[in-house]
Amino acid sequence: MLPITAGVIPFGLVMGTVAANANLSLLQTTVMNFSVFAGASQLATVDLMSKGLPAFVVIATGIIINLRFFLYSAALSVPFKGLPTNIKLSGSYLITDQGYSVTVANEHLLNNKQDKLYFYFGASILMALVWQASVLTGFIFGNFAPTSWSLDYAVPLSFVALVLPTLKNRSYFYVGLLSASLSLLLRSLPFNLGLLVSALTAIALAYLLMKKEQQQ
Repeated sequence: MLPITAGVIPFGLVMGTVAANANLSLLQTTVMNFSVFAGASQLATVDLMSKGLPAFVVIATGIIINLRFFLYSAALSVPFKGLPTNIKLSGSYLITDQGYSVTVANEHLLNNKQDKLYFYFGASILMALVWQASVLTGFIFGNFAPTSWSLDYAVPLSFVALVLPTLKNRSYFYVGLLSASLSLLLRSLPFNLGLLVSALTAIALAYLLMKKEQQQ
C-alpha cells in the first residue's frame, strides 16, 4: 500500500483544502470524511454544495459516483460468506478503489479465505488512516505546497495508477480504452451520469470479450 498511499496523501490534502475554502467547519468536514469516506464523491459534493444546488442533487450525484462500489463488493464477496454481520459491515464500509485494487492484484499470493480477509482489512485500514489524516491536515493547514506543484492532478493520477497495472492483455486494454474515452465524451452529462454510462458500457464489452474467449 505504501506506493499507493503516497498518491492518496495529496488527494486528501486537496479534499481538506477544498472543504475549508467552502467554509465547512472542522466538525462538518470530519463527519463527511467518516460517513462518506469516498474521495471523488466528497470533492463533487463539496463543489455542488458551494454552488448552492438543492440537497437532492448533491446526494444523487454522490450516490451515482459511488455506484462502482457495488461492483467491488460483488468481486470481494466470496471470502465474506458465512461471516458475522459486523465483519461484513466493516468490510463494506472500508471498500476503496485502492484497497480493492491491491487485494485483487495480489489474489494469486493469498492461499485461502482467511489470508484474503487479513490482507484486505490490512490494506483498507491503512488506507482509511492515511485518508483521514491527510484530509485533516489539508483542512487545518491548507494547500501548503506551491501552486506550481498542481496537487489537484493527484486526484485523477491516483486512479490512473490503479488502472494501469490491471491492463494485463489486449482485452483489458480495450475495456480500459473504451471506458476512458466514454468518460471524456460524456463528462458534460448532468449528475455525473457519464461515469455510470461509461462504466456499464465497459462492463458490457468485458462480458462480450469474456464470452468470446470462452468459445475459442
